[in-house]
Amino acid sequence: MKPPSVLGIISYQVFPAKMGGQKCAASFYSHLAKLTPVTLAVSKENAGAVNADANVFPFLYHHKQGIRNLRYIYRLQKLIKERNIDVVCIEHSYFGWMGILLRWLTKKPFVVHSHNIEAKRFRDMHKTGWRIYQWYEGWVHRNADHSFFITEEDKSWAIKKWQLAENACSVVTYGTDILQPPSNDERAACRKQLLEENGLDASNRLFLFNGTLDYLPNTDALRIIISELLPLLQPMNFSFRIFICGNRLSAQWEKVLNAYPGIIIYKGFVDDISLYFKGADCFINPVTLGSGIKTKLVDALAYDQPCISAKTGAKGIPAEITGTKLVLADDYDWPAFAQHMFAHKNFTQHTPPPFYQFFNWEAIVREALLSLQTL
Repeated sequence: MKPPSVLGIISYQVFPAKMGGQKCAASFYSHLAKLTPVTLAVSKENAGAVNADANVFPFLYHHKQGIRNLRYIYRLQKLIKERNIDVVCIEHSYFGWMGILLRWLTKKPFVVHSHNIEAKRFRDMHKTGWRIYQWYEGWVHRNADHSFFITEEDKSWAIKKWQLAENACSVVTYGTDILQPPSNDERAACRKQLLEENGLDASNRLFLFNGTLDYLPNTDALRIIISELLPLLQPMNFSFRIFICGNRLSAQWEKVLNAYPGIIIYKGFVDDISLYFKGADCFINPVTLGSGIKTKLVDALAYDQPCISAKTGAKGIPAEITGTKLVLADDYDWPAFAQHMFAHKNFTQHTPPPFYQFFNWEAIVREALLSLQTL
């Protein structure tokens, strides 16, 4: 069967890909393009990064100005015709209305590629109108020819909540291009570099947390680290430092983190996060809000990083494929979380091969293509 030509529509900045959601979209289409023709229509913010790519067209308005894209419906129709597009894939549900309209005009099926349940995210962020968006999101998925969800948990919730047909839904999770753990020597060299660059003694245990730091689940995790975990960890008899990496931190939060100079090391956005994933002793993920998958946790495990996570923060990562590398604490049981941090040892067991098989981008995209072919 001939693989379908795909038009991906992305309503936000994704190039260059720096944050988890951007990496998810960019990697998905990059791997899909190795298997079938892919054309991307993306928002105008991407223009500076993609002008050299003839298959990427940065002319859309951001989804916050979504309705203004009605002026580009004809251009999208023309793109579908000229490029012999078989399937339209909408990233997130924001432009779901556009997929419905294009299907009516061109008779081409459309898929929603959901990275999380947006209404749940809006609810957690205390956005007014999240219930209205939940209705809209359900309406989009019910009208889509197929829905990709990023975790089994999101898929099961959506099927039950929105009465979706089970055979019209599948899981397309976040992936990694890392195929095996880095060597122990490589990790030791990265750890040594972190110690030297930050003037730290080798006896310090190095913890890491990273993410987009204006995103409420991650901001709440900072609050937990400062207000819940540090008061529990400081009386314990061991030396430690916590690296915080990420962009978009508010000035107020930067003052808070800088108030703990002997414990918290705030690095801001770093060009090479792999240095920290390989060099730290343990990744911590005290995230209890949001749906979808925590891409940073997948990345940390791919780099063979021992991880401690709240149970909600580990959704979408099957426990049976992580071996001893992922330790879970019940949500809001911060004494247990802190005890795991205290008891943590930099053990030598590696992230198991089934993890790399499950989260391999090439395998994930091949499964997605099978679903697209049925349309």
